[in-house]
Amino acid sequence: MTPTKKTRHENALESLKALTTVVADTADFSAMDLYKPTDATTNPSLVLAAMKLEGYDKHIDAAAEYAKKAEGDDKLAIAADHLFVAVGNQVLEKIPGRISVECDARLSYNKAETLKRAHRIINLFKERGVDKQRILIKIASTWEGIQAAKELEEEGIHCNLTLLFSFAQAVACAEAGVTLISPFVGRIFDWHVKKGNFAKDGSSAEDPGVVSVRDIFHYYKKHGYATQVMGASFRNIGQIKALAGCDLLTIAPSLLENLKANGQTNNLPRNLCSEEAKNSSKVSLDEAAFRWEHNTDPCAVDLLSNGIVRFANDAEKLDTMLKAKL
Repeated sequence: MTPTKKTRHENALESLKALTTVVADTADFSAMDLYKPTDATTNPSLVLAAMKLEGYDKHIDAAAEYAKKAEGDDKLAIAADHLFVAVGNQVLEKIPGRISVECDARLSYNKAETLKRAHRIINLFKERGVDKQRILIKIASTWEGIQAAKELEEEGIHCNLTLLFSFAQAVACAEAGVTLISPFVGRIFDWHVKKGNFAKDGSSAEDPGVVSVRDIFHYYKKHGYATQVMGASFRNIGQIKALAGCDLLTIAPSLLENLKANGQTNNLPRNLCSEEAKNSSKVSLDEAAFRWEHNTDPCAVDLLSNGIVRFANDAEKLDTMLKAKL
C-alpha cells in the first residue's frame, strides 16, 4: 500500500488549521477575509474597539432605534443586545461556522437575568434568519453562570463558558454539559509572571496557562466529556504552538498575522492528543465543593473577578454611547 503523502503547509497558520479549529478573537470584519477562520468570538472589549473602525457606528444608531420601538422598560439592555447581535451577524456573513456573543458580564452572578438576556440574543438572531446552531452564548464561568448555561444547553442553546481559570470551573462546566469552554492562557501566564512564579521568556511547554489547558483537555478526553476546549487569550505564538491539537484556539489578529508570516520547514507537531490523555480520577462538584475548590486557587479568584470587572467597564462605555442615541 502506498503511504499517505503528508500535505506540506506554507506557514504556521495553515499548519495549525490542519490540527485545530482556528477562531478569530475579534469583531473586525476585515480580519475574517484575511485569515479565514472557521469561527469567531466577541466580547464587550472587542465590540467597543470595533466601534472606532469605519462603518461600525451605524450599528449604534440601529440598536437605539430598535430599542425605542421594542416593548419593555429595559430599553438600554435591549439596545445593547441588539448591538452585539448586529456585530455578530455581520461577522457570520464572513465565516462558515459560529459566532460567540457575550451575555452582559454584569449579570455573572444572576442566573435568572442571564437566562433572560440569552433568550433575547437568540431571538434577535432568529429575527435576522440566523439559526441558533450558529450561535454560542458567552457566559462567565461563575457557579450561577454555569447553572444558567446548563439550562440553556438543555433547551438546545449552545454556550461558551468564558473567563475560565481554574480546574474546578472546567469540571463544573463539563458536568453541566456546556458546548465549549474558553480557558484564558495569557492571563494565567501574566499572573504567574507578575508573581515571580514563571519567567516571561520561559518554555511554552511549561507555561502555567498552557499547562492549565493541557490538563483540562486531557481530563475531558480521559472521561469522555463532549465539552470542547478552546484555548484563548494568547500572548505569543509559542503558547499557540504548544497547544496545537486542542479542539479550538481563539487567536487575536496580530498573532494570526505572526503565524501566517511564520514560514514552516516542517508541519507543526500535534502537542495535544486525545489518545494520550493522562490517568486521572473523575471529579464531581456540587456548589459548595465548587466554591471551595475554586477559591483555593488564588490565580483563578483574582482573574475571574478582574475579568468580569473589565468586561463590565467596557459594557458601560458602550451603554454611554447607546444612551446618547436613546
